[in-house]
Amino acid sequence: MIFQRRGLQAGFDDRGGVTVFVAVCVVALLGIIGLAVDGGSRMRAVERADFIAGEAARAGGQAIDPAQAITGEAIVVGPQDAAAAARAYLGSVGATGTVSVSGDGTTLTVTVTDAYDTKFLSVAGIGSLAVTGHGKATLLYGVNAPEGT
Repeated sequence: MIFQRRGLQAGFDDRGGVTVFVAVCVVALLGIIGLAVDGGSRMRAVERADFIAGEAARAGGQAIDPAQAITGEAIVVGPQDAAAAARAYLGSVGATGTVSVSGDGTTLTVTVTDAYDTKFLSVAGIGSLAVTGHGKATLLYGVNAPEGT
């Protein structure tokens, strides 16, 4: 039995086996780190796009139609003015997107589109990831308004 074990051991040469294992593990770990870094950065880019869209919607929501507000008929967004104000805000921060006003003029919706340029995933052929942010402003008149305002 001792001879058989020695014979088997002499037939197997495992020198360099650890090197291959370490190389495979390092590549896998770099891939996981890359996914974590680019995934987290993409989430921050989406958060930024949502913030910009929300701010653009608020900027547009302040463009109320003065003719109806002064006469007391209603407080509604002037569609052209609101869209122009939201687009102006998007332009001032260097963002691109779409702006729409609901048919009744009380809701303004902004969608921001952008792309995140990857750091690690570009090695795998993924150079950028699409990013979209959404924002909405709704004018409320007399509903849940604090007293005295």
